[in-house]
Amino acid sequence: MADENNQEAQAEAPKSGKPDGGAPKGGKPDGGAPKGGGKKPVTPREKPRLRQRYDAEVVPELMKQFGIANKMAVPKLKKICLNMGFGKAATDNNPKLMEQCVADMTTIAGQKAVVTLAKKSVSNFKLREGMKVGCRVTLRGPIMYEFFDRLVNVAIPRIRDFRGLSPRSFDGQGNYSMGLEEQTVFPEVDADKVDALHGMDVTICTSSRDNDQARALLKALGMPFRDR
Repeated sequence: MADENNQEAQAEAPKSGKPDGGAPKGGKPDGGAPKGGGKKPVTPREKPRLRQRYDAEVVPELMKQFGIANKMAVPKLKKICLNMGFGKAATDNNPKLMEQCVADMTTIAGQKAVVTLAKKSVSNFKLREGMKVGCRVTLRGPIMYEFFDRLVNVAIPRIRDFRGLSPRSFDGQGNYSMGLEEQTVFPEVDADKVDALHGMDVTICTSSRDNDQARALLKALGMPFRDR
C-alpha cells in the first residue's frame, strides 16, 4: 500500500521538479523588483534662460504691440543655420585647414558640423564636382536658444568697431541673415590655436511672415540693431 501511495505522489508532482509556489523561470521570486528598477528616474531638462524670457516677457509684449489675441500666433524662433566656407583650403587641397574649420564650427555650435560638397564644376574657380567646399550646421530646440544667447551676449559685443547690426537684412519672409568675419569672436575657439581666420554666415529663421514682427521679436530677444 505504501509503495502505491508513493507512486501516485510522484505522478502528481510537476515534471520540472520545482515545488508549488516556487520562483518563476527567470529565477526571481514573485513580487520582485522590475527589470529596470535599478535605474534612476530621468529629470526633465531645464529650459534655456532665453526661452524662459521669451515665454515670460517677449510673448506678452508682442501680443500687446501687434494686437495678437492668441499667444500661439506670436512669432518665435524656428531654427538657426550656420554656414562656413573653406576658401583657399578647398582649392589648395589643404585637409588640415578643412579639419580645423569643421572642428571650430562643431565647437561653436555644440553640434557636429556637416561637410558640404560642390554640386558642379567651375573651371574659373578651380572647382570640381564633389569637392569639399565648406561645412554647415542647423540648430533647433534648446540648443538653438543657447546659441542665440551666446551670439547676442558674448560673440557680437566682441566684434571690432561694432556699431550695431543692420535692421534691413531681412528677406521679406521674416528671416534674418548676418555675417561674422572671424570665428574667434566666440570664446570657445582658442585664438592661439587658429591657423587661419574664417568667417561664417548666420541665418535666423522665424515663424513670422512679416519683417516688422520678426524685427520686433529679435530686438526683444536682445539683438543689437542700429537705428538705421
